[in-house]
Amino acid sequence: KRFKEPKEERRPWRIWFYDTSKQAIGALFIHFANVFLSDLTEEDPCSLYLINFILDATLGMLLIWLGVKVISWIVQRKKYTYLVFGEYG
Repeated sequence: KRFKEPKEERRPWRIWFYDTSKQAIGALFIHFANVFLSDLTEEDPCSLYLINFILDATLGMLLIWLGVKVISWIVQRKKYTYLVFGEYG
């Protein structure tokens, strides 16, 4: 995907790495949580993964959205210029 972006719109490698590593760490956490939970219960690991995925994609995204809105409001109100979401420079 990175090489399909126009060169003038590409993010620097360091920022690209930070963004993708957050996703990889989250995926690893969900995977190991699923393996751990499937050992604790007698449930099918696939159904536990589906439940984890649905909760993460709905409730998790809602909580993240709410958290970003609250933090953005605080940053704007207190004028913390270094904590603006999406501004890496």
